[in-house]
Amino acid sequence: MNVPLWLWLATIGGLAAIILADLFLVDHKPHAVTAREATRWVLFYVALAVAFGIGLWFFAGGQSAGEFFAGYITEYSLSVDNLFVFVIIMAAFKVPAVHQHRVLLVGIVIALVMRGIFIAVGAAAIHAFSWVFYIFAVVLIVTAVNLARQGTEHDEEFKENFALRGLRRVLPVTPEFHGARSFVKIDGKRWVTPMLVVMFAIGSTDLLFALDSIPAIFGLTQEPYLVFTANAFALMGLRQLYFLLGSLLTKLVYLSYGLSVILGFIGVKLVLEALHENNLPFLNGGEPVPVPTIGIAVSLSVIVGVLAITTVLSLLKVRRDAAAAPAPAADEVADDDRPAPADVPTTAPVPAGGRPDSSHS
Repeated sequence: MNVPLWLWLATIGGLAAIILADLFLVDHKPHAVTAREATRWVLFYVALAVAFGIGLWFFAGGQSAGEFFAGYITEYSLSVDNLFVFVIIMAAFKVPAVHQHRVLLVGIVIALVMRGIFIAVGAAAIHAFSWVFYIFAVVLIVTAVNLARQGTEHDEEFKENFALRGLRRVLPVTPEFHGARSFVKIDGKRWVTPMLVVMFAIGSTDLLFALDSIPAIFGLTQEPYLVFTANAFALMGLRQLYFLLGSLLTKLVYLSYGLSVILGFIGVKLVLEALHENNLPFLNGGEPVPVPTIGIAVSLSVIVGVLAITTVLSLLKVRRDAAAAPAPAADEVADDDRPAPADVPTTAPVPAGGRPDSSHS
């Protein structure tokens, strides 16, 4: 797929325009997002992704469109898993409901920029060294095993990562929120507020999760443009999904198992493709190994099928056994518009989510 520079610029410009429009709406009238409003926004962003995929089909062919949809669905499903962590971060920092949308939007913009850099580095590495596929495959398979071991258990505590601790050491942080402001001047001294810290927490934590989600999408397509756009559409719709799902997150009790199967499947797919295009001198004399490869149609079917089965089984499990779904970690936070108390945490427990902690992230 030959992607000219003007198309890259037009795509990034279009995404930036959508984000700026969204940010304007948030700042114009800050409010707690309702389920109905979140539903409309989720449908809007999903429709954008579908329209983009149809455009790819028309201009670039079914193969590119299929790779985009497979990557988008995979990234979106892995991003849903991130929401467990976002709920815990919001609770740890006691973010007022009226400001949560802004926090997620800016945090996800930070994440998208950092993911863009990560994608560029990954694409360059794959282009230069074919054996990188083996490394990606190992990362995915190890993560899949850890997810399967984790099962239905989710930690409910948050621990600030290295980047956040560094931020606190460098910048003075006020003990309480000051509305939606990220910077304030007190007694002639400029301070940052917990608003900026929690935005950075969302963005930096998402980058840790990208350590397995980016290799996963490279297992479905090696085209950087498709990798970037699939990530962009998944992340842009993620914050609205946060408000829409709410307590439903805790009902997806088998999500970790489903994601484990998907990551394991993509890991095996990567190994087969690496063997099929082998040029390592110590393996089969540097010649390609005659192994079957998995097409994008099969990959898309497996991803959609696993997610559907996981969702149905989770809902059936919770319906039969209400105790299987733990209480949401941030129920009280969603309704709390009050400023945080003076003891905003400087340290706290390890990020929890459907995936393992920062070792995988």
